[in-house]
Formats: sequence, structure tokens, C-alpha cells
Amino acid sequence: MEAIKIIDFSNQKLKESEIIKRILSGEKELYEILVRRNNQKLYRVIRSYLKDDTEIEDTMQNSYLKAYTNLHQFRLDASFSTWLTRIGINDALARVIQKGKLLSINEKSYIDDNTILQMPDKSELNPQDKMIKSEAKQLLENAIDQLDTKYRTVYVLKEVEEMTHGEIAVILDLTVANVKVRLHRAKEMLREKLYELSFDKNVFEFGFKKCDRVTENVMNNI
Repeated sequence: MEAIKIIDFSNQKLKESEIIKRILSGEKELYEILVRRNNQKLYRVIRSYLKDDTEIEDTMQNSYLKAYTNLHQFRLDASFSTWLTRIGINDALARVIQKGKLLSINEKSYIDDNTILQMPDKSELNPQDKMIKSEAKQLLENAIDQLDTKYRTVYVLKEVEEMTHGEIAVILDLTVANVKVRLHRAKEMLREKLYELSFDKNVFEFGFKKCDRVTENVMNNI
């Protein structure tokens, strides 16, 4: 009977390039590290296009499997996360197109003269605000959901995932200037609803059970 390999998650600190080299050399079980590292980000990005949880998880799994199948094409000097995110967005858009709900994400944006929204620091919240933190988080998620796809995606990547303008430009095939324009517009559209709410980077959480389920399904199919 073939021995079962146990993943040493102390390897979680390995560089992406080293992990990928070892996966390509036959240690496919290490792919689980890449899946778990990217689950939260991929979920948030795909959720910018799709809303059904089952469909989001299916798209995530397909994206991971596609990335694994084509891993030999990945440039080791690039970011696996960025590469995977582009795959995820393409898969999500394909599903939107199939539904006939494709939004005009390439439509020109515009800038107005208002100041870009700056969210209050959590430490500035009064006791009452802290008591309704969970409700505020839900309101924030709902407000972000109401943005057009092209604004919502940029907002999530920059403000929630804290990616750089350059990284977002690569992922969405935009210029850095266009990324800044869309981010500016997203913040302006959220201004009224979010001005007095704390910014919580835990929005759109991909919890432990979901993370484990997607990871297990991906690893069972590679």
C-alpha cells in the first residue's frame, strides 16, 4: 500500500517559487499550501462577479485546477497570486456571459472634484459604534455589493486585499491611471453610506469550513 504523505505546514513559509518547483518535480501535495494561501483573496475577487456561494466555490475550484494543469507555463519570477486571480476573473466572467448578465466593465469612468473617501480609524469609534460593529460590517458588505462590477472589483482588490495599483492593473488588464479612476469613483459612491462606519478588512470572509471544503475538493482532483 502506498504510504500517505503528510504535509508539513511549517513549509507555509516557503517562497512561492520554491513550492512551485517542488510541485512540478512531483510533490503535488504541496499545492495545498498555495490553495490555502490564496483562498481568501480568490473568494473575494470572484465574489465581485458572482453572488451564489455554490457557484463561487465551483469557480474557485475550477480556477485552482486550471492553474495546476498549466503550472508548467507559470513564470517563476512572477506572482502566482496575480496569475491565479486573472484565471479566476476570466472563469467568473465566462459564467456571467453564459447567463447573459455581462456588465459593461470596460465602460469609461469619470472623476469628479470631491475628496476621496477616508474611512475613520477603528480607534476613533465611540463605545456605541463598537457595539454595532457586526451590523456595520454587514452594511459595508451590502454597500460594496451595490457597486457596479468594475468598481466593486477594484475596490475589493485595493481596500480589502491591499494590492498595489500596479498589481490590480495587471490583473484587470487596465492602466494604472484607470485603476485609480475606478477606485476613486467607488469610494465616492460609497461615501454617504460608509462615512461613519469603521472599515473592517474581515468583510467577505471565506471561513474555515468553506476553505477546507474548497481545498479538499481541489486536492482530490489533481
